[in-house]
Amino acid sequence: MTNRTKDFLMVSKDILPDAIVKTAQAKELLAKGDCATVNDAAERVGISRSAFYKYKDGVFPFYEVSKERIITISLILENIAGVLSNTLNFIAGFRGNILTINQGIPLQGVANVSIAFDTADMIDTPEKLLAGLSEIEGVRKIEVIGQN
Repeated sequence: MTNRTKDFLMVSKDILPDAIVKTAQAKELLAKGDCATVNDAAERVGISRSAFYKYKDGVFPFYEVSKERIITISLILENIAGVLSNTLNFIAGFRGNILTINQGIPLQGVANVSIAFDTADMIDTPEKLLAGLSEIEGVRKIEVIGQN
């Protein structure tokens, strides 16, 4: 038997087939204890058990693979006093440990910022953190640019 390492890609779920997305949803139901069996979880999300077993070892929710990892995000922030501070405070509120901050000089009313933070002690998922960051006034764009 050969020792093979798995290669991973970060892909938007919008382009994935339904069976793969629903497998991830079923795995989440099982992990949270909302369903006791694979059959229950598969039935609830609308896939067959065979589809679940086909994809279960190859699909993971973003929060699962990013637990105890460093995530680097790129943001475009409006050049308004307090926007960067609110962004950093929001990450700290999730108990994300900010490791680096790089900000370019604001041009045409916006600044490019990259922030790397450790997710080991976060109190919620990175998806919820990113969704919340996008709601901060003055945050125009957020993009995950790396994970370690």
